[in-house]
Amino acid sequence: MTSHFPLSRRSFLKIGGIGAAGLALPQLLKAEDAVGIRSSRKSVIFIYLVGGPPHQDMFDLKPNAPQEIAGPWRPIATNVNGIQICEALPKLASMMDKLVVVRSVVGNQADHDAIQVFNGHHPRQPGKPQGGWPQFGSVVSRLQGGVDRATPPFVSLCYTTTHGPYNEPGPGFLGMAMAPFRPMGPSRNDMILNGVTVDRLADRRTLLQSFDSLRRDVDINGAVSGMDHFTEQAFGLLTSSRLAEALDLSREDPRIVARYGTGNPNIMIDANGAPRVPQSMLMARRLVEAGARVVTLNYSKWDWHGGLNAEGRANNSVFLREAEDFPIFDNCLSALIEDLHARGLSDDCTVCVMGEFGRTPRISAQVGRDHWPQVNMALLAGGGMRTGQVIGATDRIAGEAIARPVTFGEIYATLFHNLGINPTCATVTDLTGRPQYIVEDNAQPMRELV
Repeated sequence: MTSHFPLSRRSFLKIGGIGAAGLALPQLLKAEDAVGIRSSRKSVIFIYLVGGPPHQDMFDLKPNAPQEIAGPWRPIATNVNGIQICEALPKLASMMDKLVVVRSVVGNQADHDAIQVFNGHHPRQPGKPQGGWPQFGSVVSRLQGGVDRATPPFVSLCYTTTHGPYNEPGPGFLGMAMAPFRPMGPSRNDMILNGVTVDRLADRRTLLQSFDSLRRDVDINGAVSGMDHFTEQAFGLLTSSRLAEALDLSREDPRIVARYGTGNPNIMIDANGAPRVPQSMLMARRLVEAGARVVTLNYSKWDWHGGLNAEGRANNSVFLREAEDFPIFDNCLSALIEDLHARGLSDDCTVCVMGEFGRTPRISAQVGRDHWPQVNMALLAGGGMRTGQVIGATDRIAGEAIARPVTFGEIYATLFHNLGINPTCATVTDLTGRPQYIVEDNAQPMRELV
């Protein structure tokens, strides 16, 4: 920015901390300009359940197993004949026709690491390119660009966790130009609207006054006319009514806000996890409507090792945690699915929900369920997919996949396919100039869904 530019750095909207390098948004836009912009409005909302949710307590119950395996919950019928899920998820059960349960996700890594969840690549896979694999949203940004300049193509609503591997891995070899726009992440402290941070976006009146004041300031100073093309685009994006309105939940029907529910982002369910913030799912829907192609969010903390007794029904920490967390999750996720259908978005927007691994079939000596990479679950919705079905099956104790094992590559191939990207031939170029396929093992979209 030249020295004659009259707008001060503190008064101009600036994104610092988009990734480790702190790339400024004008640079981001300049780097993206070489990418072809497509008109498709397809989108993906990716919900990461931090810490590994218990598959056999949620969507793959085994009521006929011994009690120390079956655990505290019982299955209930859904609105699809023959499919049952946990009794604590009645709203999701009532819309099973709009969902897909994958009970047989295999090839999971064994540690608390979100990298595979966000980019589909096993962290110990040989041949990792220099710079690392980019996460899904970064690949989409590179291949498709934005719907329009008013909304970033990839938005992360993930809260930063103190356990580093729980956080998003970033754009990898694609570089910081393909990092997500992070209004809820570390960059929120550097995103300034005349002293109003993104943390105060819920205050609609203050927000709009700040936008109006900032626009008047730059008009008086003649700042806009002195901006280069990409700086002006950055200014327009960050002061655009579309992005501001998407982040401003006070513009939403209060009845819909109440339907999703709210949580305090400053209260961590566990010291190193994510907060339980149902309104993130509503904000994700609003961002998709505003033109975002990929929105990621992390929700609550699901690393429950201890608390169950041998019979699985005592009043104890894990049972109480499940009894508290399951209904809130049931409420906000069902609200999102219902909302997408009511607004005509169900064919265009895919929802994917998963954690990094499953949980041990047998309740441990610490009276809880531990890490279990042998099998995992995923929940899918929307995207024009054939919903109302269960894919795959596990054995009688939910310990191993015995039918239709599903890989991360297949899940990601399906997500790319739903966005209009051919996963079998699309490539992105790594730091050495070598084209890299975007899914592992040349995986195909799941034939049951597309």
